[in-house]
Amino acid sequence: MSVHPEPSVSPQVPSASRLGLYDTWWTVCAAAVGVCLSLGACAWVSVHLRVDATLHTVALFVHLASLVLGFGAVLAADYHALLWLTGRCSLAEALDGTHRLHVPIWAGLAGLVASGVLLHPDLGAPLTRIKLALVLGLTLNGLQAGLLARRIRARRDGSVAPRLLVWGAGTAVVSQMCWWGAVVIGFRNSQR
Repeated sequence: MSVHPEPSVSPQVPSASRLGLYDTWWTVCAAAVGVCLSLGACAWVSVHLRVDATLHTVALFVHLASLVLGFGAVLAADYHALLWLTGRCSLAEALDGTHRLHVPIWAGLAGLVASGVLLHPDLGAPLTRIKLALVLGLTLNGLQAGLLARRIRARRDGSVAPRLLVWGAGTAVVSQMCWWGAVVIGFRNSQR
């Protein structure tokens, strides 16, 4: 009778954990560079692309639907924050509600940018340039907001440090200013 040695079992080597978008400022900054390049490419394409009237109409509808989706989700997220600030819900409830809105916010913003390319914006007009700067600011603000949300979620005791509250208030103000500014400029540009 032969004895077979047990197969050697190598210890489990933990795999290197993947670095997520909101893990560090470096990852957020790398994403910001990608966003800047992408928006620049979209602006370049919008100058060189010509669309017919039917596609322009479809793009305008998608643009408006994306505005409703993205900005509506932002307003709902800010409403969750107000509920928490007024004591009408817990921080965990507010964060969960806001977290669920990230997909419609980013989908709305992506739809606005993609459809905006087809609307042939006048990049020589000062208001259009301001609107593009607002969209860039909005996108960069959204990236850093993800890092803020991660830091708030990491607090196990449910308290929020004053510096995080100030950071959150600043994020909300920048968000509202950029969204409303872009909406007003878009409305004014549509009147011409």
